[in-house]
Amino acid sequence: MSLPKVPKHLAWHETLELHELVSLQTGQLIAFKQKLPALTDEGLQMLFREAIQTLEQNLNELLAYYPEVPASFRNKNPELPLEAGQLLGFAKTAVRGYACALTETATPRLRATFVKHLLRAVEFHAKVFNRMYADGAYPAYDLKELLDNDAANAQAALSLE
Repeated sequence: MSLPKVPKHLAWHETLELHELVSLQTGQLIAFKQKLPALTDEGLQMLFREAIQTLEQNLNELLAYYPEVPASFRNKNPELPLEAGQLLGFAKTAVRGYACALTETATPRLRATFVKHLLRAVEFHAKVFNRMYADGAYPAYDLKELLDNDAANAQAALSLE
């Protein structure tokens, strides 16, 4: 039995995962670069530099896959506000963090607190997403624009000193 022919482009599901990773790491890279000059602890500075170097390497490697996204989704370059993207990344991380924490919780009171916090995080995520979508800053229903935003934002983050 022979394997099916593999297309020369990424699959849809992996393209979406690629988007999530580039978007999240771009926001973190910007935040770390902005905080680094204010740090006075040498050990913490070294860790931030290492995190910055790792994120830059990751983004460069991930961006290399962008020419392989499905062909009908390329070649436009609107700008996604970086601060809003960081806020959305925070909101997503909070939802995921509380959802995972719930699966490890045995104490009913703590579980109730985690559920309350999870619901707040979900509501906050919706507010951030809806604001970004309404402003045209997050083209969630247009993969082409979404990926183009990723590439533009990642390049801007990589060029920051």
